[in-house]
Amino acid sequence: MGDAISACFAKYATFSGRATRSEFWYFQLFYILLIIAVSFIDPSEDGLLGNLVFLGFIIPLTAAGCRRMHDVGKSGWAQIIPFYNLYLLCQDSQGDNQYGARP
Repeated sequence: MGDAISACFAKYATFSGRATRSEFWYFQLFYILLIIAVSFIDPSEDGLLGNLVFLGFIIPLTAAGCRRMHDVGKSGWAQIIPFYNLYLLCQDSQGDNQYGARP
């Protein structure tokens, strides 16, 4: 789990390459748990701390999603299509494709 999270931070703004299912979903879980923790720390209505966390994570979350789409053989833009993106995010990788070797 820690390797998946550190891999996403190491590739902070890397939109090329591929990301495994576990790497993507563990990073999503880490982000959700962090947002929950921040909401307990800063329960104010403006949520300044939560907004800062969101701004800090928007690029790596998008990059990880793009790499995950590449892993299933789709363009990174497929992550903006509602519901279809969830289907693709849960798919297993298909081996080597135009985005690189299977991670």
